Amino acid sequence: MSIFGAFVFGMIVIGIAAYEDTQTFTGFTLGGRRLNALLAALSSEASDMSGWLFLSLPGAVYAAGIGATWIAVGLVIGTYLNWRFVAPRLRTYTESANNAVTLSAYLEERFEDDSRMLRVVSATVTVVFFTVYVASGLIAGGKLFAQIFRTDFDFGLTVFAVVMVTYSVLGGFRAVSASHAVQGTLMLLAAFVLPLIGVWRLGGFGALHDKLAAKTPSLLDMGAKAGFADGQWGAGKPLGVIAVISMLSWGLGYFGQPHILARFMGIRSARDIPVARRIGVSWVAVALAGACLTGLIGIAHLHQPLANREMVFIALSTQLSNPWLTGLLLVAVLAAIKSTADSQLLVSATSLSEDFFHAFLNRRASDTALVCVARGTVIGVALVAYVIALSGGAVLDIVAYAWAGFGAAFGPVLLLSLYWPRMTKVGAMAGIVTGALTVALWKHIDALLGPFRTGLYAMVPGVLAATAAALLFGAFAGRPPLRSWAGMLEQTLDEGDEAGTDIAATVRAPRTTRARGEGHRGAHRRR
Repeated sequence: MSIFGAFVFGMIVIGIAAYEDTQTFTGFTLGGRRLNALLAALSSEASDMSGWLFLSLPGAVYAAGIGATWIAVGLVIGTYLNWRFVAPRLRTYTESANNAVTLSAYLEERFEDDSRMLRVVSATVTVVFFTVYVASGLIAGGKLFAQIFRTDFDFGLTVFAVVMVTYSVLGGFRAVSASHAVQGTLMLLAAFVLPLIGVWRLGGFGALHDKLAAKTPSLLDMGAKAGFADGQWGAGKPLGVIAVISMLSWGLGYFGQPHILARFMGIRSARDIPVARRIGVSWVAVALAGACLTGLIGIAHLHQPLANREMVFIALSTQLSNPWLTGLLLVAVLAAIKSTADSQLLVSATSLSEDFFHAFLNRRASDTALVCVARGTVIGVALVAYVIALSGGAVLDIVAYAWAGFGAAFGPVLLLSLYWPRMTKVGAMAGIVTGALTVALWKHIDALLGPFRTGLYAMVPGVLAATAAALLFGAFAGRPPLRSWAGMLEQTLDEGDEAGTDIAATVRAPRTTRARGEGHRGAHRRR
């Protein structure tokens, strides 16, 4: 209890300390674009993993064996590709796009959409999917609190939500990112230390292998899914190509996750990204390997099979370590849950305040007013997510749905916006709508296929449909942007892009035919 209390107190102190950096809207939403490489990497990966790292992934491996680790493989690959191909250009393009602080604002500026429909649709997708995503984090936090302190779920959910909202409202992006440095370190240590203790207690990797093989060889087969029923593991069945593709496709989701992309937008300089990439990818590889190993150790070490497989990390923590270490390990799980939920909460609030309030209701709003609105929307989104979370649900199912929604709706469009200079706003709109609708309806569409039902994860058809729609409409409908974005990153790097300089000043070019010399917010006032 004392360790948990110290952690909560520390998070609130971080929020208070960061309060002075939130007096401007850019400061509240992106930390003034001043994250160094280490902080950006830790914040990005901590906000990525969530309670899924310690609850759902070990639980999936616990139930199905090593075949479930294909998800981890896809995520490591996706993390690398996201840092390598998206981060540098997005950092440069968003600041050049009149200092866009949301993905929706960037897309509107990038595709020169005077109708503003692109902003409305993309912001709506962000708020809807993220509210559901935040609810999954609250559910995981409530379950953990109830498990640790033997309270009911509703009470644990309430405490978790209040703490998270408090420091997010106080310190904004800076507080959230700074807390992620602490939380990311705790998460990495927990993912490394617990399986290390488990392997040692079992007598080494050889002993672990023998215990798993004794239950069923399927647990050690990457091409099989072990059966798990009534507390017993059976031979199960081969995974098949569709199942492997579905698990690997989780990596495709990275290109469209606004809470991760916000870290790319907030990093100090595009020159910091290679270092951040190495740190981030290494962090992900170690953390995911540890989580998967934890699930296998749970099979071998726990004598009583778990009724709830998502509790395997918590069960091992209480059995393999002393009370103080157990407290630290459980705080790491709490940190994982909070680090994603608070990021998603802040992105949702930013989208509501910038993409709806500022863009449509009050185009002349001052920074002070925007910050106040942003703080209020943090509370509002949290309340809606709290109501959804009261119904409970499986964390993995909720995360899988929201992850696919963002990946399909934004991933293809964002990549094309960064690498296809002549893509049109019609193509962007078609991609977003097609991707989101495909994910939302895929379960029903797949069921209609009858004997040809695939069971494919909605990410795959969603990304394919969105890409096809964006390419088709982007090539044949609408006009290409008048402003040239080609070579912008290269020009920025050639001209120095030193920390603290305004990237936009070196690369921003006025739109000759639309006279937007005053910038994005100035254009809003004239409309």
